[in-house]
Amino acid sequence: MHKNHPFHLVDVSPWPILGSLSALIVMSGIIKWFHFFTPSLMYMGFLSMVLIMYQWWRDISREGTFQGLHTLMVTIGLRWGMILFITSEVFFFISFFWGFFHNSLSPAIEIGMSWPPKGIQTFNPIQIPLLNTLILLTSGLTVTWAHHGLMENNYTQALHGLALTVILGIYFSILQGYEYLESSFTISDTSYGSSFFVATGFHGIHVIIGTTFLLVCLMRHYHGHFSQSHHFGFEAAAWYWHFVDVVWLFLYVSIYWWGS
Repeated sequence: MHKNHPFHLVDVSPWPILGSLSALIVMSGIIKWFHFFTPSLMYMGFLSMVLIMYQWWRDISREGTFQGLHTLMVTIGLRWGMILFITSEVFFFISFFWGFFHNSLSPAIEIGMSWPPKGIQTFNPIQIPLLNTLILLTSGLTVTWAHHGLMENNYTQALHGLALTVILGIYFSILQGYEYLESSFTISDTSYGSSFFVATGFHGIHVIIGTTFLLVCLMRHYHGHFSQSHHFGFEAAAWYWHFVDVVWLFLYVSIYWWGS
């Protein structure tokens, strides 16, 4: 059927309802894991979520790349959607920083009125945290290099920049996992442990999501989905990655350096 407007009226899709159900299974699996120490339901939920994500992204890639449904008007809407999403994420992290500074600037009597609380052995900010800072700053450069490659229609440069960014993101996650394993305190050790693991843990989840986002862009670029003038999927991933970089700088300065 011919349409005489630039908007994209999406077709009926099973993925939103199935994605919601898989998220419910993941949440139920996490609760079951906490109470009965059996993570099988959580794994099943994650597996179903990954399969649904793959097929949903495949459909959106087809709509934008091959069917020509992502017109200029549609991409403007997508841009505003991504801007508002990142804005909501900024406020999400502001709440963690608010809690951290509330506890650190006015330590409660229950934790000895000192910060960090007695008995907490903090991380050395010039060891793994500083290395992770350099890794994320470098990844910000490589993703910008990839963007410039796309803008200049340089396929190889964009491919190499994206591949390096994905590798750096995975390296960051491995180092943060090692740091968690070596930690002398846990999430239940006073408000310091709670603030540290919730703030850095959610940032770590965002790094994993951003790395996945960029990996999808790498595969799409490899298959020739992006052009000099039509690559918003990559731009959205780059915006998200720069947001992750900036949040880490605030985390490093406030929690690792000043807070220790």
